[in-house]
Amino acid sequence: MRTLRRPVFTKKTILISVLAIGFAILVPIFLFYSRYLLVGFAFWLLIIDIFTPIFVSLIVLLLQPLAVIGRSRIIKKAKEKRGTFKNLLVIGITGSYGKTSTKEFLYTILSQKYNVLKTKEHQNSEVGISQCILNDLKPDHEIFICEMGAYGKGGIKLLCDIAKPKIGILTGINEQHMATFGSLENIIKTKYELIESLPKDGVAFFNAKNQYCAELYQKTQIKKILYGKEATFFGEENISGARAAAKEVGMTDEEIFSALQKIENKLPGIKQKRGTNGSIIFDATYSANPDSVIGHLDYLKTLPGKKIIIMPCLIELGKASKEVHERIGRKIAEVCDLAIITTKDRFKEIKEGAGDKAIFLENPKEIFEKIKSFCKEGDLVLLESRVPSQLIKQLKI
Repeated sequence: MRTLRRPVFTKKTILISVLAIGFAILVPIFLFYSRYLLVGFAFWLLIIDIFTPIFVSLIVLLLQPLAVIGRSRIIKKAKEKRGTFKNLLVIGITGSYGKTSTKEFLYTILSQKYNVLKTKEHQNSEVGISQCILNDLKPDHEIFICEMGAYGKGGIKLLCDIAKPKIGILTGINEQHMATFGSLENIIKTKYELIESLPKDGVAFFNAKNQYCAELYQKTQIKKILYGKEATFFGEENISGARAAAKEVGMTDEEIFSALQKIENKLPGIKQKRGTNGSIIFDATYSANPDSVIGHLDYLKTLPGKKIIIMPCLIELGKASKEVHERIGRKIAEVCDLAIITTKDRFKEIKEGAGDKAIFLENPKEIFEKIKSFCKEGDLVLLESRVPSQLIKQLKI
């Protein structure tokens, strides 16, 4: 049983849905009551069924120019409004992973001293950032923390043209979304667009724990800071990055330390819960990428008890997918006692690395029964990526 995702309804999708449903309902009604077409009603229904996809495609094509015009207007208005905030300090954050955690940590710290605006969850596109500027940016805001995401070359540069960051934080680069970028080289170039867009008096921050960030740090000519060398577990460097940026902005070590005490969960992306049979559930289902999966497994390795991971195969890795899943399989063999893989896409590669520790199960009820019989008090269950919500509810107490 695959996890179902709730669709996001925008004005465009609602309009397309209404027109398509209207076509599917009203045309058959018209045909049914038409005295000329009554005899061939079944035939015309078949014709409608065949041509409905074409009709919907035409609607999408006709609306596309309007969507582009609307998008351009929003971006233009956002740029104009941003231009009136001469003293606003903008901090741009991008990377293949760690963006949201770093943003949230930095917001918590800076809010102790400054009036700070941040982009909301999933508001890291050109339209999302523009809407944040138009709807939420106020004259009394001193700092704007802007999470930036992109799926192609030039995407981050466009976001920088809108937000005009003076500080840039590059949280890490890996194969995530390689299917849309085409190559790791394209991902690296796109993420580095943030640093290239900074002014001469800007400041660039790089994650020392990431190979590609460390290499980009070496080539950067403006003021630059390498953070996270002291991090002991995956994701801790996000706190280090937030701390380093806050210090650059003007906060003291004492102010930063005081703010950090308000952060309850210092393990980014993971929520810890009590589970069935007294097990401990590590819920990392918000999102997943190769580095986070490996990092979370490394963290589990430091803890006592049997270790179980439940996860689907990762997506959007392009030609790197095979190697990434083999790598995950080897880490599973090193750390886990059991791995339940919920999708088949790259199960073979995980199995090659993990051996008999990896099994394929997709039915939430069967997975729950397996965990129930396998786990005892104190054992650890790691949930990665899009695990069925039904299973999550069953596992947690």
